[in-house]
Amino acid sequence: MSSIKTTKVKHSKLNEIDFENLGFGSIFSDHMLVCDYKNGAWGQAEIIPFQPMSLMPSAKIFHYGQSIFEGMKAYKDSDANTWLFRPEENFNRLNKSAKRLAIPELPKEVFFEGLKALLKVDNDWIPTTAGSSLYIRPIIFATGEGFHASPADGYRFLIATAPSGPYFSGKVSVLIEEKYSRSANGGVGYAKAGGNYAGQFYPTQLAIERGYNQVIWTDDNTHEYIEEAGAMNIFIRIDDTLITGPTSDRILDGVTRKSIIDIAKSEGIAVEVRKFTVSEVIDASNNGSLKEMFGAGTAAVISPISSFGFRDQDYDLPELEKSYASLLKEKVTSIQTNTADDPFGWRFKV
Repeated sequence: MSSIKTTKVKHSKLNEIDFENLGFGSIFSDHMLVCDYKNGAWGQAEIIPFQPMSLMPSAKIFHYGQSIFEGMKAYKDSDANTWLFRPEENFNRLNKSAKRLAIPELPKEVFFEGLKALLKVDNDWIPTTAGSSLYIRPIIFATGEGFHASPADGYRFLIATAPSGPYFSGKVSVLIEEKYSRSANGGVGYAKAGGNYAGQFYPTQLAIERGYNQVIWTDDNTHEYIEEAGAMNIFIRIDDTLITGPTSDRILDGVTRKSIIDIAKSEGIAVEVRKFTVSEVIDASNNGSLKEMFGAGTAAVISPISSFGFRDQDYDLPELEKSYASLLKEKVTSIQTNTADDPFGWRFKV
């Protein structure tokens, strides 16, 4: 891939940003990467100022929802080196999602060369405050036009970035969902498709109206098996064993999820990857063996769950001095930020 054409902003917004008080994903860096698919091939990537885009009302993204994305973070260490965390996993999953939605797969060099070039142009946008990072959002969506229900003939790959603080602050209360489903067998639940998240918003809204922060998703068929926590993978701890569900057509193969499994095993923690039921969790809560529940994902890394609701009854999780959640989050983030050894070879220097 040849050098990427770069058009820089005339006036940077950098000096207007309070990096000590960042929200999540609401402030955007100066530039973005774009690359278009036309006439059966991906073209040349280009870095341009972050700006609005023009699309025709007939663009198929608006009608048939061909849109996928990834979530990544860039970190800066004390020596001002820039690091990514397992970006190959994000690239592979992006193309896995693309294949499922009949979107042309993206060449590896477009993804990696474009990403590295963008991070070098906007390197000063990477926060150095503890707990902060540069959130990276690669997207592919249909730009080709037509009302015919078929895959588009044109697409755009785009990477936008946002300096961000922590995704969640504190613990969350969740409601176990019995009516609505996040995904189904044979569906697109394992893909990071925009529509998956749109379908979550309404049930989550209903849970919020009842005083909860988020929804725990159960299987679409029986609603007996716990599968995900909001937009994250879910882990539970019964006694000293960490349990998470297996990936499937319905469950996203989370990068943080698989990292937590490997780190937990390396720390001597017993890990079980298996199906587990709502009744098992309630029984464990009632007999005192349920020690922890937490969500895991790129944005939050680990989000501890303080309580859960099911059929008009609430169940509290115990407060632990030395939780698996805090241990594992510290281990993951120390690798990400280059403050500890990386025995797994996950760090990627930009």
